[in-house]
Amino acid sequence: MQALPIDAPPGSKVVVVAIDRTVELGLAAFVRRAVEDNPDAAAIILEVNTLGGRVDAAIQIRDAILEAKPRTVAFIHPRAISAGALISLACDNVLMSEGATIGAATPVQAGGGQAEAVGEKMVSYMRAEMRSTAEANGRRGDIAEAMVDREVVIDGVVEAGKLLTLDTDQAIKLGMADGRFKDLDAVLEALTLENPSLVTSELNWGEEIARWLTEPTVSGLLLSIGMLGLMIAFYTRTVGAFTVAGFVALALFFGGHAVVHLVGWEEALLFLTGVILVIVEIFFVPGFGVPGVLGLICVITALVLSLIGMPINVSFQTGLLADAMTRVLLSLLGAFVLALVAMRVLSRTSFGRALVLEEAEAGWRSAPAASDLVDRVGEALTDLRPAGKVVIDGKRYEAASEREFISRGSRVRVIGKDGPELIVRPEDEA
Repeated sequence: MQALPIDAPPGSKVVVVAIDRTVELGLAAFVRRAVEDNPDAAAIILEVNTLGGRVDAAIQIRDAILEAKPRTVAFIHPRAISAGALISLACDNVLMSEGATIGAATPVQAGGGQAEAVGEKMVSYMRAEMRSTAEANGRRGDIAEAMVDREVVIDGVVEAGKLLTLDTDQAIKLGMADGRFKDLDAVLEALTLENPSLVTSELNWGEEIARWLTEPTVSGLLLSIGMLGLMIAFYTRTVGAFTVAGFVALALFFGGHAVVHLVGWEEALLFLTGVILVIVEIFFVPGFGVPGVLGLICVITALVLSLIGMPINVSFQTGLLADAMTRVLLSLLGAFVLALVAMRVLSRTSFGRALVLEEAEAGWRSAPAASDLVDRVGEALTDLRPAGKVVIDGKRYEAASEREFISRGSRVRVIGKDGPELIVRPEDEA
């Protein structure tokens, strides 16, 4: 067993950090905190077992490791694939268990139900990151590049068209790893510290929640719910249970991304401005006007910016910005379809009317529809899309347009009723 001596006094602290599951932004925040909170440690050992994850998260972790004051040691047990390879190569020492692997670091994106390689710009970016990271710790840059780019050829190591993945023996032989170790106890013994104080760094509750909220599936669901709430708010011109649920979902989305440092004051300001404009549109502006359009633009822009963890110019060049925009627009499209279905179904049920319509004005309840209202003329109190409210002889009623959209303030005639709801059409068509 190879010794990796550290010159430190007896009882020195050794911090152990687990790099497991998917590499995402919640993990990046956790690693950054573990490094910043332990500048006096003799060593920080990263137990690596991951198949990879987000590129921006891996780069954030890489930067935190390279800036760490203590000795950093990656113990790969049993795999450091993709983003895990970049994180491991950032450490001062790379140690591997028997049968461990490192490599296959070509960035991928979700597409068509499977992982697909990204464009050349992203590959070029990651190739440079891998090379510079390896060389920063005295390792071969060409080997690191071959883990990212299939076109890199190294005689006797990898041929064209294949990504490089190394097992323990190969990594040691090529100088990419410093030794083979059975377990964490063997690693600690190799550091030759006298009575080390072992500290296992763990996620706090905020980081654990942030890891969950920023997980792609969960964050995508929150986006869709948030967009659905906004759509229903525009559709009904009210703030009911669905709209509140939408705003809560967006707040959770932003809160989770704020914990992982993706949301700064710029994104927060954009989002709040958008929400205010949406509220102005709902309560003060008839139809679908400028405040609503600007509000949606602000909210969507804030959502896109909160999904990228690198500077905008880098995100644009590498395609991450386009991916973020695609995620948000798909959520918007999905929410639009769901909103149409929900409003068409729920507007015809007492449950849906209770959720969507009855909160239009706090403290107010509709007067019951009466049979003698048929053929009476009134005014649309809200936009009818098709559901909304009308006023007849000073009393307010729940109503629905017979077929087309009717804007607020239009004169309408009652042509029938459906339960407690009046059916109306524009007066000039009656």
